Amino acid sequence: MASRLCFRAKAIPSFSFSSSSTIRRRLPLVGAFCVLSFGLPSLFSAACRTTSCAPHSLPFAPLLRSNFGSQAKAMEGPQGSSSTTVPSIVVYVTVPNKEVGKKLAESLVREKLAACVNIVPGIQSVYQWEGEVQTDSEELLIIKTRQSLFEALTEHVKSNHPYDVPEVIALPINAGSLNYLEWIKNSTRD
Repeated sequence: MASRLCFRAKAIPSFSFSSSSTIRRRLPLVGAFCVLSFGLPSLFSAACRTTSCAPHSLPFAPLLRSNFGSQAKAMEGPQGSSSTTVPSIVVYVTVPNKEVGKKLAESLVREKLAACVNIVPGIQSVYQWEGEVQTDSEELLIIKTRQSLFEALTEHVKSNHPYDVPEVIALPINAGSLNYLEWIKNSTRD
């Protein structure tokens, strides 16, 4: 239902704007709402399911290219520049309390398995364990590191974590500040 709201204008033939300046004022607001609510990939796939179109034929595609294209290039760096970054990831690990989180975070950074660990307090985890639904207060470690260090990081967490089955999940970093990505590389071991 929500994805249809974003593309209602495309589905109604009598819908029209009074001028192109009105389009430029209204579409970014609608597009921003849809992108923030549903994410850009799901936005395009929803549009193509409901309107049988390619993403480049959407009425707001030129606006997305002009507004988001330049930002993506800025994050990747200038054309032709040789990047000194390595594939990087963000790893999530939950811990039972602040003391365990701080100790684990410090050991990961000291061993150069992570460039940085954020400790997010006050999360509530609901999960199934041994056939029962459990609810626990935990803290979340957000770990930035090289992709190549994932296995070593996982073994370190397993060896230093009080849980039988600690959460260790990784998400790729697809883009980011070149300076920050280089810092991740330089702050971790090869």
